[in-house]
Amino acid sequence: MNDVFKALSDSTRRKILELLSEKDMNAGEIADYFNISKPSISHHLAILKNADLISDERKGQNIVYTLNTTVFQDVVRWFFDITKNEEQKEMQGNKEKDGQGENRDE
Repeated sequence: MNDVFKALSDSTRRKILELLSEKDMNAGEIADYFNISKPSISHHLAILKNADLISDERKGQNIVYTLNTTVFQDVVRWFFDITKNEEQKEMQGNKEKDGQGENRDE
């Protein structure tokens, strides 16, 4: 999961993911949205691919990039599990406080 967070840490890569969420694109189409060199775009695409956030497929002369939503689902599930555990700790803490408060009143 470290590769995913590394990939998401860069605004250019996040924008590429947003573009790919709308439609599959080749590197040239992606590069048209940015004011950086094509080798830089290729570098960003390689990082995203290494993190499994995107996949590629050769179609004729082009390589078309596609968003891999499975990894995003895994990350969301991980975040959900963390927040669920935190909520459970808070609920347990509140129960313990309520129990301690009742003992003091008796």
